[in-house]
Amino acid sequence: MSSELVVLSHLRWTFVWQRPQQLVSRLTAGYDRTWFVEEPVAVADATEPVVRFEDQEHVTRVWLEVPGRAEGFDDDVCAHYAGALAGLLGPAAERTVWLYTPLALGLAQALRPALMVYDVMDDLAAFRFADPALVLRQRQTLREADLVFTGGRSLHRKVVERRPEATHCFPSGVAPDHYAPAISARVARSPSARPVAGYVGVIDERLDLDLLASLAEELPDWDLRMVGPVIKVDPALLPQAPNLSYLGPRAYDQLPGVMAGFDVALMPFALNEATQAISPTKTLEYLAAGLPVVSTRVPDVVADHADVVDLRQNGPGFAQACRRSLQGRGQTWRNRVEVALADQHWDTISGAMSVMLQVARPTTSSDRTEVGTSRSA
Repeated sequence: MSSELVVLSHLRWTFVWQRPQQLVSRLTAGYDRTWFVEEPVAVADATEPVVRFEDQEHVTRVWLEVPGRAEGFDDDVCAHYAGALAGLLGPAAERTVWLYTPLALGLAQALRPALMVYDVMDDLAAFRFADPALVLRQRQTLREADLVFTGGRSLHRKVVERRPEATHCFPSGVAPDHYAPAISARVARSPSARPVAGYVGVIDERLDLDLLASLAEELPDWDLRMVGPVIKVDPALLPQAPNLSYLGPRAYDQLPGVMAGFDVALMPFALNEATQAISPTKTLEYLAAGLPVVSTRVPDVVADHADVVDLRQNGPGFAQACRRSLQGRGQTWRNRVEVALADQHWDTISGAMSVMLQVARPTTSSDRTEVGTSRSA
């Protein structure tokens, strides 16, 4: 019997290359076909919902074009998707459905999977403009899933009590070889160039913009480069300074070259509800690129990387750490970085997940029922 992996995601395959792409691109080797189903897209001239799809290198990307506003995986969207996917996917195979958003639970169940997996990469209910239904659907999805993976220690503590026997902590990882070219490229930089402190990632409500403004003021002889898309933040409200630039998003293949231009990497996260449970992938990516890292005291960064990351709380502290980073790091620091990178390789993480998937696959699709009815609360 053929096997297929169907991923239901609030993030787009062609957006920032992060946890879903890193894992799914590796897990495809265990399946005959992989589908990556995204939230709908609003199209001005659309008259009715239409499913679109295109083949990417690793997956078939699927999305729904809808008239008017796109409301994520609401009940109407799930109903349209369920009918369209039934024809697109063909006869039921040995199907694994993998969720990144609990709002897609109804669609996941309509696909009658042999195995349902929920990879909790973020506390979505804590984000700005979050759907009020997320809290309830989160509880339902944790109850229904056969396997639950969590993207960090803090997330794990939040969900493990609801399904302790099925929940496994897999903090995000890194592909060290991808970023290693940044190290040799940085050596070739002119020693007379202005020092550069940089950030790579989504620019949203999780960043401390006041800290960033203060840092630009504290480091007038440095350049600060912010690389990534601006999401859920009015660009007009971003701090402005002669030495502060916003360079927009870059493709995953371009990131080593971007980081080669940095002398120090920044993680200026606000300490708020949206960051309480994050486990930033960029920590290891920066380290793999040979960069010293300065971060606020995000709980998972403190727990996992306090021995290799300089933890500060405000603009002056960040500035002091940036200047100190120019003095270099000793062999002890480099040894610790090597250990961290080896332990958290994406290949290792996906391999361990694959073993769990193989063990759990005997679960049959006939056991599936409607939302919230197959397991007790």
